Amino acid sequence: MDLIDLMPDVAADRHQISFRLTGPRSEVACAMTREALDAQFWLPPDADQVRMLKAFADGRRRIIAVAERKVRLRPGEPVRLTADDFQIRR
Repeated sequence: MDLIDLMPDVAADRHQISFRLTGPRSEVACAMTREALDAQFWLPPDADQVRMLKAFADGRRRIIAVAERKVRLRPGEPVRLTADDFQIRR
């Protein structure tokens, strides 16, 4: 799957960033919480929309990989990424 929204969208309340993944036969709505950006990509608490998008862009490969994993686990369902989704489980 590939990210198709070149400019992911920051929610008006700045609590999440929305984006879409698409593959040969599907398109999935995705969102990443601000909490996940804080925990995984060091987003400052007072960050504005521009800084949120920068953090998202900096972590894009990892974000897409985690989102794709969730899509495979629950095909066709919207994906919401939280800080827990980025934890390494052994």
